[in-house]
Amino acid sequence: FDEPTIGLHQRDTRRLINLLRRLRDHGNTVLVIEHDLEIIANADWVVEFGPGAGRHGGQIVAQGTPAQAAADSRSLTGAYLSQRLPEMAAAAPRPAGPDWLVIRGARQHNLKNIDVRLPLHTLTAVAGVSGSGKSSLIFDILEPALRRRLYHSAELPGAHDGIDGSAAIKALVSIDQQPLTGLPRSNAATYTEVFSAIRTLFAAQPEARRRGFTARQFSFNVPGGRCERCQGSGSLAVQMHFLPDAAIVCPACHGRRFTAETLAVQYRGSDIAQVLETTIEEAHTLFAGETALRTKLQILEDVGLGYLQLGQPADTLSGGEAQRVKLAKALAKRSSTHTLYLLDEPTTGLHAADSARLVRVLQRLVDGGGSVVVIEHNLELIRCADWVIELGPDGGAQGGYLLAEGAPEQLIANPNSITGPYLARRSGPKD
Repeated sequence: FDEPTIGLHQRDTRRLINLLRRLRDHGNTVLVIEHDLEIIANADWVVEFGPGAGRHGGQIVAQGTPAQAAADSRSLTGAYLSQRLPEMAAAAPRPAGPDWLVIRGARQHNLKNIDVRLPLHTLTAVAGVSGSGKSSLIFDILEPALRRRLYHSAELPGAHDGIDGSAAIKALVSIDQQPLTGLPRSNAATYTEVFSAIRTLFAAQPEARRRGFTARQFSFNVPGGRCERCQGSGSLAVQMHFLPDAAIVCPACHGRRFTAETLAVQYRGSDIAQVLETTIEEAHTLFAGETALRTKLQILEDVGLGYLQLGQPADTLSGGEAQRVKLAKALAKRSSTHTLYLLDEPTTGLHAADSARLVRVLQRLVDGGGSVVVIEHNLELIRCADWVIELGPDGGAQGGYLLAEGAPEQLIANPNSITGPYLARRSGPKD
């Protein structure tokens, strides 16, 4: 199984564990790739890869029973299993202020004509079992309604009576897990406009000025400085008739994507092709003297993508990586105290350490005056929220009711909450 807990509420994770155990008890072998600590703690054997990601990974860091992993000082996962490291440090709770969004009469799909309040200038988590109506509320009603008001979008929002308080929102940033849009050979650097800054920097080098090169010369997406044999892709597709096409290294540029004249221009000993092969972390060091560029690279590192190569194609990124690239792009723009950020399960596919890093970034958005609404199952993120909205009690026709709302502590005390009892087990003193 490849991360079977994605999109599952903790109640359903417990059911999944019982099913996996039944498979094992019938004489089968069950192999699960997973980040969820409860799944890992209930395994018979754990194999942990690392110690980092990308070039820093690929080694077996620890293997053994969960107890052995928890006791292994080399195991980052073990540090979270043993609680030597807290999963996420909850900030001091922010009290709800005077500004609220109120969605009235929400009845799209399975929503039961409910009124939902969202405090602005806070981190708000929308919780509930799978299919309880979370996406219908946030992405079928709230998002298109605000886009219609702010940007004159033609998309009609889902069925509801109205939204109060939207005048306090001046900008909307929606970050989902859909693939990155743009050119087929888009990557994290082009999507976040980091590569535009790099191309401008290369065009400013003495050799580039001597040759009359502009920033266009260093693009692999337009004619000029790219290799025209492969049109800047570095490879050629060979038709195999009844088999899938095969890719071979371009014989003209040998996979380097640019002409020899373009590659003659270097920045601190690296040509543009070598820069595309560096990781974000390495590029941060290479461009240490370029303040604006270094700031954008730092944001990509802050969201946990330091291991990605600048030139890694966008279609090879996971859903979680794509969402974090979008988040980095949003963070790189000048923040607004009246911006609403909507995120759909941003911890999907993330290790506990990466989730903790992501939460720190979300807290920064709120501290800067923004408002963040997150659909999430991760109990640690919910514990760190200022306000929680829970829908349920089940999925489909049995869902769509407002079960509970308030601070995490109020959910724990609410007998109607499905999430509260699981949250209570994980809730500790706030830092």
